[in-house]
Amino acid sequence: MGPPDPILGVTVAWRNDPNPNKMNLGVGAYRDDKGQPFILSSVRKAEKRIFDRNLNHEYAPIGGVPEFTTAAAKLLFGADSKELKEKRVATVQTISGTGALRVAGQFLKRFLPNSSIYLPEPTWGNHKPIFKDSGFNLNFYFYYEAGRLNFEKLKKDILAAPDNSIVLLHACAHNPTGVDLTPEEWKKLSQLFKEKGHFPFFDAAYQGFASGDPVKDVIAIRTFLDDGHQLLVCQSFAKNFGLYGERVGALHIVAGTEEEAQRILSQLLIVIRPMYSNPPIYGARVISEILSDAELHKEWSAEVKLMADRIITMRQKLVQGLKEAGSKRDWSHITEQIGMFCFTGLNKDEVQALKDKWHIYMTADGRISMAGVSSDKVTYLANAIHDVSK
Repeated sequence: MGPPDPILGVTVAWRNDPNPNKMNLGVGAYRDDKGQPFILSSVRKAEKRIFDRNLNHEYAPIGGVPEFTTAAAKLLFGADSKELKEKRVATVQTISGTGALRVAGQFLKRFLPNSSIYLPEPTWGNHKPIFKDSGFNLNFYFYYEAGRLNFEKLKKDILAAPDNSIVLLHACAHNPTGVDLTPEEWKKLSQLFKEKGHFPFFDAAYQGFASGDPVKDVIAIRTFLDDGHQLLVCQSFAKNFGLYGERVGALHIVAGTEEEAQRILSQLLIVIRPMYSNPPIYGARVISEILSDAELHKEWSAEVKLMADRIITMRQKLVQGLKEAGSKRDWSHITEQIGMFCFTGLNKDEVQALKDKWHIYMTADGRISMAGVSSDKVTYLANAIHDVSK
């Protein structure tokens, strides 16, 4: 028997727990303030429009629904993007962000077989098996310690990496730490990449979910583009559209010329065809409907802001609850972090105690999904964390 998945296995254990006070803070899925799955109004309206058109269910092209790939690229790079206007971006629809990462890994291993790949430590748990299965030996660069990003150690590792390495970067709302580089640090890192010839590989899973502003949340990517980098971006629409089960994503590669972009696109299609042949159409239609309609796009932007703001509020309430419970530990990192996840700093024994005594489930590294915390449960969570950490 294979071991349970370290992230999805949390939900399995939670479901098997009969305790009425149980909390599932493992998987990153947004819940409303009553703990229920949240379906965006803009999504419902788009679904109705699509249903009323009585569309067919024919296969999508290998590269995906064209209206979707166009809309996805505009959301990421901007409608006035120089790269898009010059037709230097190869974009394909993928099976959410995971599928984008897997296609990218296969593509890079095929065409840059001797390059090293570097991941931040820590990083999202699925990054490691994805790139291992793509045939890479994994290397890591320093990212986080004592509740803070250590930029000096990060730079040191990037400098020490062999020239022309592939380096994975979290575009915003770093998972699991919730700690991002500042705009000034992104600029310095971009220059360092230029010096070393490194290839920037961005994972953009939370556009809009970090700050509530989809433009602000891609400042890292646009900084690297402004500096003239050719780069790769994996884009997920699970979190920011609440379409977790529809598995909608995109992979973008910014090339040097239009001809090069076309060559890259042709090779991406060759990678995809034996992997899953064609992506699903439903979620892609929903997203393209929203992003191509000014009224729905505006409503979606407001809903993303609403979700991001609720997460920020839950962070504040959790810290306040810990203080009221009598905790003497410094929990300021909880409110300093951004995005869906909170890297609590709890150790494995404390995580296990939360599960055994309080029926609160999270990943073993102490990461919790703030999107799963509600107003009526935040005091319970604070009391539990204080109890196991005092």
